[in-house]
Amino acid sequence: MNLLTMENVSKSFTERMLFDSINLGINDNDRIGVIGINGTGKSTLLKIIAGLEEPDSGTITKGKKVRIEYLPQTPVFDSAKSILENVTEGKKADEEYINLEGAARTMLAKLGITDCDSTPQHLSGGQRKRMALVRTLLTSADILVLDEPTNHLDNEMAEWLQDYLMKYRGAFIMITHDRYFLDKVTNRIVELDKSKLYSYTANYSRFLELKAEREEMELATERKNKSLYRMELEWMMRGARARSTKQKAHIQRFEELRDRKKIETDGKVEMSSLSSRLGKKTIEIDHISKRFGDRTLIEDFSYIFLPGDRIGIIGANGCGKSTLLKMITGKLLPDSGTIEIGQTVKIGYFSQENEYMDQNLKVLDYIRETADFIQTTDGTVTASAMCERFLFTSSMQYTQIAKLSGGEKRRLYLLKVLMEAPNILILDEPTNDLDIATLTILEDYLTSFDGIVITVSHDRYFLDKIAERIFSFEGNGVIRQYEGNFSDYKEASARRAETEAPVASTPKESLEAPAASKATWKQPSNKPKFSYKEQKEFETIDADIASLEEKIEEMEEKIAASATEYSKLNEYMAEKERLEAALAEKMDRWVYLTELAEQIEAAKKA
Repeated sequence: MNLLTMENVSKSFTERMLFDSINLGINDNDRIGVIGINGTGKSTLLKIIAGLEEPDSGTITKGKKVRIEYLPQTPVFDSAKSILENVTEGKKADEEYINLEGAARTMLAKLGITDCDSTPQHLSGGQRKRMALVRTLLTSADILVLDEPTNHLDNEMAEWLQDYLMKYRGAFIMITHDRYFLDKVTNRIVELDKSKLYSYTANYSRFLELKAEREEMELATERKNKSLYRMELEWMMRGARARSTKQKAHIQRFEELRDRKKIETDGKVEMSSLSSRLGKKTIEIDHISKRFGDRTLIEDFSYIFLPGDRIGIIGANGCGKSTLLKMITGKLLPDSGTIEIGQTVKIGYFSQENEYMDQNLKVLDYIRETADFIQTTDGTVTASAMCERFLFTSSMQYTQIAKLSGGEKRRLYLLKVLMEAPNILILDEPTNDLDIATLTILEDYLTSFDGIVITVSHDRYFLDKIAERIFSFEGNGVIRQYEGNFSDYKEASARRAETEAPVASTPKESLEAPAASKATWKQPSNKPKFSYKEQKEFETIDADIASLEEKIEEMEEKIAASATEYSKLNEYMAEKERLEAALAEKMDRWVYLTELAEQIEAAKKA
């Protein structure tokens, strides 16, 4: 059933045309993701669907009983009212017997907000986003309109929302730059591109393929039109004197080809390495701790950052991730421990919220406050040329910042940070409000960046692309290190949970061998015999045990030699624990196989 239809809708903002005569229908069970570079009008489109803005022209038809709930990109709350009052204000329960306040308290608690009677001004960005989600999802809707629902949500909350939307019975349309999220929950992608809207019945991965096919067809058509135009131009030039006698249709075809709208390729952010030289000493964190009131955020944490480090920092909202970054940048001091910064270190800090921007400043003047030019791998590049690389055209460079979209301001702020030519980039939620095209280029840039990258992010795709080591905030001040990207962390974390769970629940006397592994071993039958695999394992197990013992000895030597290198020390300690666990399991397996071999031998003699 059709819920809402937009026909020939147009909307402009100042001199910029956002969309021109676009059509869109939303039907039952549509799960729509909206794609487009910053400034194309994605948020404006959602506001028009939600009835918060009117189009310049065109019609919008909606069923009388169709209910729409809207989640804004930046939620606003009344600080004079409690959290509970904010999320229930103007709401009406779907059924008379439903206790709306009770339902709100339950949902808030599920999302980690328990003090419902306090006011919202003390909440973090992630908590405010969750509060806004409760306000949006509290009562049923036929269409959910969601503008950046995953911004500021930690991984656990993003996965909760993902599961919620996958089970949702109504339709929804949303803007998000979380590519894993788009892949999982959408069945349709609509793209705003150069004032036009294109619709694809696909998730994000399939959309990329279909868009490439569309663009290739358009380019092929353009190549054909260019060839036809050259032929027609030659025809016109040959017979210019006798123009009045020529066929009118032929002349008309020439004019249509001449005046056709040319294919425009997407502008792409271009970044080349802007880092300055980094010496041997970078940032050394030595046994730091930080508490706020009775909450321990960081407890006895040490790490020495090495050139080329790519660190991803994850954890629940409010656990202390941004606090760690602020201590590294000197904005906060640790309660104990020290942080030493090398003399050649030049930090570029891209904070979670844009720094203060004078809204009356022009784009180019804002960048020139940092530098008039910058040295890159391509040579000296002016501030104006760098603006061009970041998709701020010559006309946009003289536009006031106040007229930019939220995503464009974020991109401008990123450019200013990079113009400082840092050799250590500290990024706090860099993916918030950046469009996917810019994110892709940023990921490529960070991969080739000569310095150190330290980033807090909840964007799983982004962390998979750039992180090579994960710092996981795991509660009570514990920061645990995992090698690899986010997917590697998930696997390692799951394995750790599996190995730790039996230890916590198994009586001490039953810890002779891991229960999970023993359960999978084949028990001897009345006529004991080796399986083929067991026979091969029995032949090599002594050598395997000897090899593990040698590796543990080597690791002990490395630990003794790295007593002051905290990063290496932690890595070696973790590897030693893994080897010792493997050795313990091999020893248990050796006991089992040896007993089975003795039983087989005894059976033969009998």
